[in-house]
This record gives sequence, structure tokens and C-alpha cells, in this order.
Amino acid sequence: MDDDDSGSGPAGADGAEPIRVVVVDDQELFRRGLTMLLGVEPGLEVVGEAGDGIAATDVVVATVPDVVLLDVRMPKRSGLQACMKIKELVPSVKIIMLTVSDEEGDLYESVKNGASGYLLKDSSIDEVAQAVRVVAEGQSLISPSMAVKLIDEFKEMSRAEREQVPTPRLTERELEVLRLVARGLNNRDAARELFISENTVKNHVRNILEKLQLHSRMEAVMYAVRTKLLDIP
Repeated sequence: MDDDDSGSGPAGADGAEPIRVVVVDDQELFRRGLTMLLGVEPGLEVVGEAGDGIAATDVVVATVPDVVLLDVRMPKRSGLQACMKIKELVPSVKIIMLTVSDEEGDLYESVKNGASGYLLKDSSIDEVAQAVRVVAEGQSLISPSMAVKLIDEFKEMSRAEREQVPTPRLTERELEVLRLVARGLNNRDAARELFISENTVKNHVRNILEKLQLHSRMEAVMYAVRTKLLDIP
């Protein structure tokens, strides 16, 4: 999964190619409605849709989109299974899991399987479109409230296996950035919190990933919790 925060900007920006999206949901009315609404959003292009996990994988392989909106609960192949298969076959694609509740117990598994974040199905179309743009840019999409649940789940899942292992040395500033990422802050909000530029935050995130030899921001948080890099009670 390429979660590099460097680059000149997201696809779909002025003068750039549109962000290519695939919509996957077994509820046809919801899927068609979302497809239609996203289709008129500036800078976005829906290049495919599917109603189950197996068809989703086929469509993504055929179209190689930038972002996939993927329902958690689906027939034939669950969203979790589809997420894992899609990332295996098309590692570059960013995946946003669609869910009806932020209480989903699959949050940890989704992130572990390569998802870039979660989006509630009752989100507005503006929120969905912005989520697609943020994820296409390489950022993770997770609300602060869900970040807290994710960290709690990381702690429970990793408590038995948690151990002190030799880890690359992160600077104090990199640790500060990592803590804010773990709280669910995006680059802009993290920059505001630390009184530094958004581009500086991007550079810190890139350095953190390189030092830890990881591919995504969420993987960095999982790693940090497991190895006690973060002081989370």
C-alpha cells in the first residue's frame, strides 16, 4: 500500500486527471445513488461499481481505480475479505470501508487488511467526496472518536504479544506527529496543533514510515502501540 504523503497533490486537482472511484455495495439503491452523486462531483470519476465482494475484486482489477468505497457487509465475499484480496492484487488502490455504525468490531481487521479508513453510510455526499480526495492524497480517514476505539482495540489485540524490541529512533517531533496521527488528526489539523506547516507534517510522516519500514499511517500507529513507542495508557 503506497501511503507516501509526498507529492505535488492529489489526483483530481486543477489540471490533473480526475480521481477514479469504484463503488461497492450490495444495496443497489444506495450504490446507484452514491454512484450518481459522486459522478457529478468535480475532480471525481466513477469508473465501476459492484454488488458483492467477488465482483468488486474483478471490477477493481479491470479498472485499477484510485479509490474504492467498499461496504463492510456483503454476500459471496465480505468487505474484509474483498479488502484483503484487492490490496493483494492492486496494492496501489486506496480503500474506504463503508459502515452503518462506528461501533463496527471489524475496524481493526479492516485497517490491518489495508483499508485507509472508515466512512459512515449516513455521511453527506460532500463528506464522501472529501473523504475520497483525502484518501487519494495518501492520508488516512478516521474520525477522532473512531481513532480512540481503534487504539483501544490495538491495545487489547496486542497486549499479549506486546514486547520491547529494538526500534529505529524517532525524533521528539516525529513522536509528536505520530501521537497526533494516532488521535485521528489529518495533516492540516496536526500542523495547526504543532504550529508548523502542513508540508512539514507530511515530511515527518514520510520519515516515520521510512524509518519504521511501513507503508501506511495506520500501520505506523499499530506498530507504535505494539512496541510501546507511544505512551498510551
